[in-house]
Formats: sequence, C-alpha cells, structure tokens
Amino acid sequence: MKKTVSSFAKAKKEGRKLSMLTAYDYSMAKLIDESGIDGILIGDSLGNVILGYEDTISVTMEDMIHHSACVARGAKNCLVVCDMPFMSYQVSPEQALINAGRLMKEGRANAVKLEGGRSVAPAIKAITAAGIPVMAHLGLTPQSINAFGGYKVQGKTEEAAKDLIEDAKAIQEAGAFAVVLECVPAPLAAKITQILDIPTIGIGAGADTDGQILVYQDMLGMFSDYTPKFVKRYAEIGKEMTDAFKAYISEVQEGSFPAPDKAYTMDESLIEKLY
Repeated sequence: MKKTVSSFAKAKKEGRKLSMLTAYDYSMAKLIDESGIDGILIGDSLGNVILGYEDTISVTMEDMIHHSACVARGAKNCLVVCDMPFMSYQVSPEQALINAGRLMKEGRANAVKLEGGRSVAPAIKAITAAGIPVMAHLGLTPQSINAFGGYKVQGKTEEAAKDLIEDAKAIQEAGAFAVVLECVPAPLAAKITQILDIPTIGIGAGADTDGQILVYQDMLGMFSDYTPKFVKRYAEIGKEMTDAFKAYISEVQEGSFPAPDKAYTMDESLIEKLY
C-alpha cells in the first residue's frame, strides 16, 4: 500500500521508526523504493551531489521539478517529498503556494519540504490550506548557510535551544506533518521529539528522533568531496564503481570486451557479397 502522511503519523503514534533516503533519478528511486523505505526526499542536495555546486543555493525550481518527476516515476510505494529551493517560498505565502503547487503538479511529488521555523509559518499555513502536505526543516538549514557562517551544529546554547523549540511548535501549529532536524544536539532533538505530536526525522540529530534520513551517495560512499560526521558508510559502492570502470577500460584496450557471446551474428557468406 502507498505510504502517505497518514503513514508517518501512525508510525509516530505506534513508536515505529521511519526511514528516508534521498534520490534524484528514476533508477535509484526504483531501487530504494523496492527496499521498503518509508519516504524518498528529492533534496536540493542535488546541487552538491548531482549538479556539482558548492552549496544548494543555486538550485532552481526547474531543477527540482525535473528531478522530482524522475523520482516519482520510479517510486510507487513510498512517500515522495520534494524540497522547495532557495527563494521559492521566502518572498510571500502566495509565492510559496504557487511553487509548491508546481512541485506537486509538474514534479508529481506527494509533499514538499521547506526550511525555517516561525518565519515560514505563514507559508506553511498557505500551502497546507490548499491541501499540499508540508515537511518542515529545522536546525542546520543549508539554504541559510551564509547566515550561519558555515556548516555548524545548531541549538547548542540555552537561548538557541529555546528558539529551536519555539520554531518546532510554530511549524507544527502551522500545519507541517513532519520536521527534519539537521545537526541538532541529540538531547535537544530528543526533547523536541517528545514535545511534538508530528514525527521528527533526524540527520545528525541522534537516535531518539522518530526517524532518520541520509543522502544515499554519502551512505554508499559515492560522494567524496566531504563526509559529514553523522554519516555511516553502509557500503563502498563508489570504490566498486571505480574498480568496475577500470576493468572495463582494461578489457576494451586489450580487446577482450566485447567477447563473441556479446556480439550479434549473421551469415558471414553475405560479407563476401558486399563491397
């Protein structure tokens, strides 16, 4: 059965941990979906791992729509959530609603995700009022990296922790069905999880959140520009891919690929009748 926002709410109520991964194309979405994952996020992290940008700020609506539609065609069972890129929702609730609608209509997403707390509550209200589910994102919000002055853990002081709690309450009140907590101290993430009725999805926020999310290239060793502290490598697929590429090059150069069984045949007597 297709997983929905109701599935996420039920998991929180029953105490079942939720699992999410990113995906950006049909083939990977299909593989991840078949694993039994609860949700796939088309993250604006595609700016880093797919498009080669240094940050997520340059990602456009067109980028997100394109990749979301690819993922939606491959993910038939899990909840498909698409990031709203930088400056697609900050100007006004009306702008946020229009762009969220595009991600649903053109990108075929089941829900959208946006970064921020109390400042984006009006946008969340406008989007959810139109029947579009919203996942919020607190803590280290990559689109605000310039304001933070780098990739830093958020909520470490008493004042900052209280601000995060108030932001979490505000986005829940505004109608978000879940919230990602990124680079938040584990005890604070646990406290926010206890306070909220909606599920929390952690990434660098400890084990006491209601679920976890990772960028699949990170957990498979396919992205080596940098590795966040919170990432666990479940496989070294990047190395296996490089080794396979090298083996292919070697076989091509020595003439062992393609072997006869990989080639098509014909009546060779016909060759003599050609020019």
